[in-house]
This record gives sequence, C-alpha cells and structure tokens, in this order.
Amino acid sequence: MKHVFIIGSRGLPAHYGGFETFVQALVSHQQSENIRYHVACLSDHTHGEHREFLGADCFTINPPKIGPARVIAYDWMAIRYALKFIQKEGIENPIFYILGNTIGAFIGPLAKKIHRVGGQLYVNPDGLEWKRSKWSKPVQLYLKYSEKVMSKKADLIVADNRGIESYFHAHYPWSRTTYVAYGTDTTPSSLKPQDTKVRDLFSRWDIQEKEYYLVVGRFVPENNYETVIREFRNTKTKRPLVLICNQEGNAYFETLRERTAFDQDDRIRFIGTVYDQDLLKYIRQEAFAYLHGHEVGGTNPGLLEALAHTDVNLVLDVEFNRQVAQDTVFYWTKEEGQLRELIQELDQKKDFQALGQKARAQIQRLYTWPSIVQQYEELFLNES
Repeated sequence: MKHVFIIGSRGLPAHYGGFETFVQALVSHQQSENIRYHVACLSDHTHGEHREFLGADCFTINPPKIGPARVIAYDWMAIRYALKFIQKEGIENPIFYILGNTIGAFIGPLAKKIHRVGGQLYVNPDGLEWKRSKWSKPVQLYLKYSEKVMSKKADLIVADNRGIESYFHAHYPWSRTTYVAYGTDTTPSSLKPQDTKVRDLFSRWDIQEKEYYLVVGRFVPENNYETVIREFRNTKTKRPLVLICNQEGNAYFETLRERTAFDQDDRIRFIGTVYDQDLLKYIRQEAFAYLHGHEVGGTNPGLLEALAHTDVNLVLDVEFNRQVAQDTVFYWTKEEGQLRELIQELDQKKDFQALGQKARAQIQRLYTWPSIVQQYEELFLNES
C-alpha cells in the first residue's frame, strides 16, 4: 500500500475550487486499491481529528490565526502531524505531495525528516504565485525565494502546465520535473432553457442565450479585467458583457470603475459569483463567446471549463494558455485595439459549432479527470 499525504489545500469536501477541486477529483476518481490518501484539512475548531471522505483519510489542522502567515503555519503543522502519524502507524515509504510553494523557505528541516522516514517530497508549484499583484513586494520576494528552495529540496516537481515545467527547467536546471495536467468536468449542464433558475437569472440581468460575452474568474488585476472592459467598451456590439466574479467589497472594483468608466456602459454587467455549478455550466454553454484574460500560469481551471463548454473562446496570448488551448481558440494581446478588432470581427459571425467541437475534443483527449487521476496513480505507484 502506498500512502500519499496531501498538504496545502484547504481540504475536503471542496468548497473553494483550485487545489481543493483537484484533491476531491483525485480521491473521487480513484482507480487503484493500492493507494491510501491522507488529506490535511484546515480547521478553526479541531486538531488531529480523523474522518473518512470518499475513501480518503482526512485529518484536521488548526493553525494559529496570524494573518497571511497562517498558511505557512498550516503547512508546517500538517507535515509535522503527518510525520508523527507515520511513525505511530508504522507507515513505510510515504509520499508527501505539497500543493504550492508557500512553505518553501522553511521546508529544509522538514524535507530531512521526510527522507528520514523513507519518504519522498513531491511539490506542485501551481502557477507563478510571486507574480500576483495582490502581494506586496516583500511577499513577492519571499514567494520567489520559496519557489527556489522548493526546487532544490523537492524530490520531484509536478507541473500541471508544460509552460511551468519549461520555466523550472530554465530557472532551476537542477530540479527534477514531470508533467501531469489539471483536469475538468466535461459533462454538460442538466438545465434546460425553461428551468426557473435559468430564466430568473437571465431575466434579472436581461440576457439571452447565445447573445452575450462572458468572463468568469477571480477579480484580480492579473486577469486583465481592465484591458477586457476597455476594449469591449470601444466595440459596437449590442451584445452585453457578463462578468461572473467576486467583485463585491473589493477595492479593485472602484479602481476599475475610475479607469474604465464601465458604469457608463449598460452593456457591462457584473453579476457577482455563481456557486451553482450546473447553472454556471449552462451560462458557459449559452455564451456567444468567452473572454479569458489570465496571464499568471499554469493551467487555469476556468480555461479548461471554457474549452469544455463554450464554442468561442477569446484567450490572452501567453505561453501557459497556448499550451492548453493550442489551435482551438482565438488569441489576443494587450496591444491597444487588438481585442476590440477581434470582437468586432467575430460579432458578425454566427456558426462556431465546429470550433467548439474541436475544443471539446482537445479536452476529452487530454484533460478529463479519469485520465489525469490515472496518470497520478501511475506516478505515485511507480516513481517512488
């Protein structure tokens, strides 16, 4: 039996997307009976409690509430707890799979302890977290340093995007890497146009099927909301731009309003977050086109969802996005007027079904969760 300890997500069940969705997919699509997953779960109330969820052993960790540093404490405490649990249970040759680089600056002594119990340290660096504009300069420097230390201490870097793997080869040539993609749910929405929840939302925001542009994503500057809105405002399309994001209470919302005057354009509609995944799928399926402005790698789950459900995708031209979408989308850059012209050109066309089929075939070939989970199981069972 191979024991895999997953550290760095908020835990199970998944409520937040990203790493949590990955972990839930990993355990819910488990195929091999020779793997036992142990998942650290962030808690505000309990510490060291174990429960079963989808066949995984979930154990709670309650780190001190010390602001942003709580994430580091959470990973540190989770690894230390797992090491004690391994010794208590007599577990041999465990794998520690760390999600993210946040604890990297402090990983040295923990890596030694992992190796001392016969374990291996695998790390998924996610994207280039240190590039995110939400972090202050000191935090960015810390995250960049953590990334470098992780590259030295990890037995294996698992990149979910070829662009991330290339980045590690270029910047940390000593690191050992492999590539396993992120996955996505490919099943269509079960909702029909006449369903109440569909008609309520569409009526509230005055939108119609196949007659709106769509943006879905975290409300942060590096997702290029400013470029998308400014370029869209300069088009002549009568179709609205629907933005599904967590803009409420976000200071960036007022900054964006000042820079783009989006409130003076009734085509632009911020509708907030949509947590109903079936409804969100329907919204994606029925969009005229989806605009993807994410530029800080690696494989963004939102792009995979767009390729799986939306016929027309307008995607920012950066390496991480090209590695995923390849030739199944239209690309744009941040050069002034370029996205506007692309929207103007596509707005006059009607039938993009063939392009949508090509994108969905790409997803089915490379990014379904059963396929991704199979690759992970082979990695855990054969690489260590």
